[in-house]
Amino acid sequence: MTIKPLSDRVLVLPNPAEEKTAGGLFIPDTAKEKPLMGKVVAVGPGTADVKMEVKEGDQVLYGKYAGTEISFEGVDYLIMKQSDIMAII
Repeated sequence: MTIKPLSDRVLVLPNPAEEKTAGGLFIPDTAKEKPLMGKVVAVGPGTADVKMEVKEGDQVLYGKYAGTEISFEGVDYLIMKQSDIMAII
């Protein structure tokens, strides 16, 4: 990975949005909800006050409006502060 987050930031690859409902109905692109889980791709070094608790490869749960969307080499990522992550799954 050539993106290296700074400070207490984390780079997350969001899980793909659901294509079908539990009943088997296909969900159109306009009705898909933004995923709230993803895989940690890169982690910053932390700060003197903030110890990094997540590591690369962790599956995490984050808030609906957490992070900033970025696109790098055709892949969409989220970059967010560690404090925006609610849980490690």
